[in-house]
Amino acid sequence: MNLVERVQAILLKPKATWPVIEGEPDDIPGLYKNYLVYLAGVSSVAAFIGFSLVGTGMMGIHFRVPILAGLANMVVGFVLTLVMIYVLALVANALAPSFGGQKDMGKAFKLVAYGATAGLLGGVFNLLPALSMLGLLAALYSIYLLYTGVPVMMKVPEGKALGFTAVLIVCGIVASIVVMTVGSLFSGGAGMMMGGASAPAGDVSIKVPGSEVTINTAQLEEAAKKMEEASKQMEAAQAKGDSEAAGKALGEMMGAAMGGGQGGQPFAPDALQTFVPAKLAGMERTAIEARADSAMGMTFSSVTSEFRNDAGRVEVKVQDIGAMPALMMAMGAWAQSTVSRETQDEVEKVYKKDGVAFKEEYRKDGSSAEMSMMLANGVLIEVSGDNVNIDGVRAAMNALDVKGLSGLQRQK
Repeated sequence: MNLVERVQAILLKPKATWPVIEGEPDDIPGLYKNYLVYLAGVSSVAAFIGFSLVGTGMMGIHFRVPILAGLANMVVGFVLTLVMIYVLALVANALAPSFGGQKDMGKAFKLVAYGATAGLLGGVFNLLPALSMLGLLAALYSIYLLYTGVPVMMKVPEGKALGFTAVLIVCGIVASIVVMTVGSLFSGGAGMMMGGASAPAGDVSIKVPGSEVTINTAQLEEAAKKMEEASKQMEAAQAKGDSEAAGKALGEMMGAAMGGGQGGQPFAPDALQTFVPAKLAGMERTAIEARADSAMGMTFSSVTSEFRNDAGRVEVKVQDIGAMPALMMAMGAWAQSTVSRETQDEVEKVYKKDGVAFKEEYRKDGSSAEMSMMLANGVLIEVSGDNVNIDGVRAAMNALDVKGLSGLQRQK
């Protein structure tokens, strides 16, 4: 396989090229070695040059990522890109039967690897950070490449290829958030590895040092069925020219893909607000906002409050993310890790106590500190302080009615 010729073929003649790719031997290591490492390298090196050597600016302010940090980000970004290709291939393989297709990990990997070509090459725009947004256009073309390859590689019927591609993209976004969040905890130098895991049958997992991310394929298949039905409704609405119904069906598709309703009903903002006191660790509450937002078939509820005294400020956020399994998987990825990192100026820790996950980040000079707590019912509590040290933030967290929040029962 000639690299340049294959890139040109998949970009310019995707429909004619996919049958050729389908007939080639399945060789995952070979694709990594002869194809993906070069394309992933283009994006990572371009980002390093653009943000660490060229720099970016706005409103008269110019900024460059420090060289050492840029090199670290380049290596981590390169590894994460290769990991994400494999993760998305696992998801594609797991989803195929739900859309009338066939499982075949080798072909699923080829689908994702070659489908990602446009997005990976789009990373070259990072050479000039001002043009980096053009990379998003390249990523959109990769969605089209995947769409044209799904019927050929996974044997998904043409009529279901759109729904399959949409689910795959949403799952890919969620999985990328998870992998990048977990990977950021180890960007100080630890490597990553993929491997088998003692996960439930049908699940897929990715291991990193000290953590494991598991994708529940049963939930994905359930979401795929809902999304397929919503896709049919959207197509029917479009055929009738009913834009309102088509928009509603699109929202249902996205909500299903994100796992809407699988975790149960979201907690009402008023219910969350009752656990936020008027005074906290000697500080008076100066502002509070309780809200529920709905978008694309998904509902999010949260309470944000501010406490102040003459010395500093504390912000408390109570968010319900448990109603959306995909959202909880993304935002709560850190809760599956154990981390202890310390520099001359900062400390970061992720640990568990009495079965509850905690995350602490603070500066040693006491200028800022953050503490997060992930409860088993999907409530995420975040306390951050300005001119408040970690002891003050811990005191604020302890003053909250955590027991009451953890006792909230979600209705199905």
